[in-house]
Amino acid sequence: MNRKILVTAICGSLLAAGTAYAQGSPAPQNAQGNTQNNTPQTLQTIVVTGSHIRRVDVETSNPVVAVTAQQIAATGKTTLGDVVQNLPVITGSLSNPNVNNSGGSGATFVGLRGLGASRTLVLIDGQRLLSQVTGTQSLQDLNFIPAAAVERIEVLTDGASAVYGSDAIGGVINVILKTNYQGAQFTTNYGTSDRNDGQRKGGSFMFGQTSDKGSILAGVEYNQFDEVLASQRKFSQNSVSLTTSNGVPVGVIGGSSYAARDRISFVDPTIAPAFGGGAGCGFLSLNESAAAAGTSPTGASDYHCFGNADKYNYASVNLLMTPVEHTNAFFKGTYHLTDNIDFFGTYLHQKTSSAFQLAPAVFGTSTGVTISKDNYYNPFGVDFTPSNGNDFRVRMFPAGNRSARLGTTSDQLNIGLRGNVTIFDQNWTWDAGYNYGHYSRTSTVLGLPNQAALEPGLGPSFLNASTGQVECGTATSPVPNCTPWDPFNMFNPATEAVVGASSAPSIINTWAVFRTYHAGISGGLFDLPAGTAQLAAGVSYNKQYTNNTVGPSLLIEEQPPYSCPLGSQCSAHLQGGYSDKEAYAELFVPILKDMPLVRELNVTLGDRFSKYNTVGSTNNWKVAIEYRPIDDLLLRGTTTSVFRAPNIGQIFGSPVSSAPYLAVDPCDGFTGAPAGSGPALACRNVPTNGTFKDSYVAFHQQLTSVTSGSQFFGINLKPESGKTFDFGAVYSPHYVPGLSLSADIWRVYLNNTITTVGTTTSVLECYNGVLSFCPNVASRDPTGQPLVWLQPTMNLGRLDFKGLDVSANYKLPQFSFGQFNVGLNATYMKQAKIDTAPGLPGNLALNGVGVLGTFGSPLGTSCPNPLGGLCFFPRIRAVGTLNWQLGPLDAQWTMRYISKFKIGSADPSQYDTATAALPNYVIRYGATVYNNLQVGYNIQPLNTRLDVGVDNVFDKQPPFLYANNTLNANTDPEDFDVLGRYYWARVTVNF
Repeated sequence: MNRKILVTAICGSLLAAGTAYAQGSPAPQNAQGNTQNNTPQTLQTIVVTGSHIRRVDVETSNPVVAVTAQQIAATGKTTLGDVVQNLPVITGSLSNPNVNNSGGSGATFVGLRGLGASRTLVLIDGQRLLSQVTGTQSLQDLNFIPAAAVERIEVLTDGASAVYGSDAIGGVINVILKTNYQGAQFTTNYGTSDRNDGQRKGGSFMFGQTSDKGSILAGVEYNQFDEVLASQRKFSQNSVSLTTSNGVPVGVIGGSSYAARDRISFVDPTIAPAFGGGAGCGFLSLNESAAAAGTSPTGASDYHCFGNADKYNYASVNLLMTPVEHTNAFFKGTYHLTDNIDFFGTYLHQKTSSAFQLAPAVFGTSTGVTISKDNYYNPFGVDFTPSNGNDFRVRMFPAGNRSARLGTTSDQLNIGLRGNVTIFDQNWTWDAGYNYGHYSRTSTVLGLPNQAALEPGLGPSFLNASTGQVECGTATSPVPNCTPWDPFNMFNPATEAVVGASSAPSIINTWAVFRTYHAGISGGLFDLPAGTAQLAAGVSYNKQYTNNTVGPSLLIEEQPPYSCPLGSQCSAHLQGGYSDKEAYAELFVPILKDMPLVRELNVTLGDRFSKYNTVGSTNNWKVAIEYRPIDDLLLRGTTTSVFRAPNIGQIFGSPVSSAPYLAVDPCDGFTGAPAGSGPALACRNVPTNGTFKDSYVAFHQQLTSVTSGSQFFGINLKPESGKTFDFGAVYSPHYVPGLSLSADIWRVYLNNTITTVGTTTSVLECYNGVLSFCPNVASRDPTGQPLVWLQPTMNLGRLDFKGLDVSANYKLPQFSFGQFNVGLNATYMKQAKIDTAPGLPGNLALNGVGVLGTFGSPLGTSCPNPLGGLCFFPRIRAVGTLNWQLGPLDAQWTMRYISKFKIGSADPSQYDTATAALPNYVIRYGATVYNNLQVGYNIQPLNTRLDVGVDNVFDKQPPFLYANNTLNANTDPEDFDVLGRYYWARVTVNF
């Protein structure tokens, strides 16, 4: 490439900086022309995502972003999740294999419009994709669909409940598999970071045959991704928290107060100084020399005052990239039974192995442990209990790192009949089918010592003078079948042996099945002067059921303190299901055509009735208008009502342990209140002298909490409901061939949102007098610090998001030095308003304060992220592409843009700060731009294509957000690249 071409490429990329895969970008030329059936065909009607009406027009009232198979290949990505999550219309928190803490499943869940994955519907060839039950959510994994089999992806960026039913609030992702494929194809790929880690390798093989009798497509696909430890990147190798020094914010390498060598505090202020802590010492830690020597029992000289250097740096053992292995098999076929009737079938299978890894388990009074003052190894002479204010905490290093090995198997089958028939001289198509899906997962939890088995050894114990052995109980009342042990030195060989022996794998098995019977018909009703009025109608019956079994050591108690023998990652049996019956109708009416200033005017009306055996019935409608004043310009508008029915987990989910943050405790400075009032109930056990300061808030510590479905708490859920609006224009000027521009203004609002009620919401509502929230508020120890909080699932809150989508695509005239195409897609969010409890006095978003342009809002689990991650809504996401092709050689430069954002809020009503040491402190971050390069070459004589690429060409590092503001790697691995510069190569051979 000469300098002129290079300059043209750079300028074009900068012009396009901001957005995603442009519709209609030129694809790299195939190595073999017959990989698709290229026989010239007459113009046929098609179904475009967002409608059941068959149309000739590709551009309709439905705003659809299309990604072709060639565009997927040009990204170098090997899973659909990696492709789709970078589209600008995907915003808000998501989950992918980069997420370790709260991840590790190998799945990618994405949400449109920032509304969360549970409000985005994923289809495969127009039928619902299998869902996975994850916590209190039922989500659809894009990685289940093999990328090799995909013809294109159509993303509808408008609500579509009237067309597809529940969940289609933010929009619809419809993955369309290849049809009429002819030949065979083999691919192999390899990738690695420039730090020589994060390797990926894989390949695929597929073949297809098309004849007069029908067509088949079948194949297999394999992808493996190696793990990357957080210690292998500078930004993530240490846990760095933002605090202050002399009133100035500073980043301090520290970590968790659950330290390797204990952190111990006492109600009696004289104890710590007596054990080497010195005057004013509040916490003790074991000396490193005592740990190295394995000293047991310990004494006064073995401790010092706990400091920042004693905190445990948990970051280094966490994963930056979780290991994943996908094996897929797929089949799609059509058989012509007669000239007018086809039998069709699609089958997908996937087996996934994945894992996550976290620091060793925490252990202490906050996990329900009691250590007797008469324990032989207790040098302090006081009891440590969850409620008496004496606090003991430590890391269970002898048990190893916490981890889970997950094995997931998913299958989906869609079969049926379809055909065409003539009724009153009008053409009609019909179909009837059965959609079956099955999902199962085995989670093997490792690294959790059995707390229930260990705790008896922490009770009274004594040294038996006759045997020289320490025994449980007292000299007069020994306790048989009990092993005493020393919790104050985890590096003592005897302690290591006891704790290590108690750590046995525990297993959770989860499975779910869904069945859908569906039938539909579409065709012309009657002819009008402007065209034929068309009708589409159909019915469906859906059933879903899920069940799981939890190993006894992880089985949570269904009453306070909601603990389990392993003391962490507690869960419970989940069993339940529901069914729904639905009917829909959609009418397309051409109003005017070929008149002055009215080249075309069409109206589409739609309605769907849904009846659930769990939440009753709902009716949702759609009104859409298309208007072409001239051939070059399409004006469109759509208004729809939308809904989402509660899923299985949200209704039937049993208590599961969780660890949220508390943004604010209104009991800080508490001076008392009348008994039974909101403040008294919210501040139980809080001292009334006005000196209370919640350390969990002050240090952004995670709480002990229990999340559950609605049924466990006796709450009757109802569907979420709202409306969406989209008004846009598509302009393709005839005087600039190859240019297409579009813009859509959109809004979606949703009432009665189904959410797990965040701890901050509960304590604020209770304190402000909404007493129904008070049962959720934590019990507190005698010092006022919270113990266990409840997070039930209920209808609470309102979402109101607004924005603008723009796209541009220009295929330049052919030059002697090649063909260029410039593409741009971008989404601008004008508003992202989240009211956690509209109309109630403790509502965090009262008076319309939003979270737009902010990362890590204190709204916590009230964010639209179903997995409980932090909110992130940048104002602008965009992707620009520049393609160049000359004969067998082609190249693509892609720029991905994420606009500036901040952490913290200067608004005191939001209770949000970047560091708890400074109220309302704000950190601002600039925009992030990623550059990717791909080059391909077709070796025509060998029917072979070579592709090489570099992702993140300039090795852009992710923004440093600090450990106190995020759960993973001091940054946000959901939205930003954490691997750095990455090289990949692919070979494709066609037969």
